[in-house]
Amino acid sequence: MNVDTSADLRPAEPLPAWRRFSGPTIAAGLGVGALVLLHVRDPHVEGSYGICPVYGLFGLYCPGCGGMRAMHNLTNGHLIDSLHSNILAIPLTVAFAVWVTDWFLRARHGQKWRLPRLHPAVVWGFFALLTVYTVLRNTPWGTWITPV
Repeated sequence: MNVDTSADLRPAEPLPAWRRFSGPTIAAGLGVGALVLLHVRDPHVEGSYGICPVYGLFGLYCPGCGGMRAMHNLTNGHLIDSLHSNILAIPLTVAFAVWVTDWFLRARHGQKWRLPRLHPAVVWGFFALLTVYTVLRNTPWGTWITPV
């Protein structure tokens, strides 16, 4: 029985540009679209986006509470107000922008998309930070980081 292996030995053809750039373009578009929506529609208005389910059920601030208000303040140029609404929103937004930029650069060079490789200590440290942040903002000692 003869098996043709010539197809396996040929180098894969590079993907067309529209396929390589579709993922990062969609991610960037969704990010920019969310920022535009938050700039135009003020989340400070009561009920404009609904209520956080964690806050609605338990009366506690989750790590994301105030994130939309932070992005609204940031798009209006109010950096201090943005940090006061949610101090984690800006670093996470910057991390998202860096990740999408890396994705674009990889697509440009024909490399495959990949998630960032983080050391387990970094991941556990991030979750520990989120836990401390959540507990602190729900105690009398953390009133300075409660969302505005």
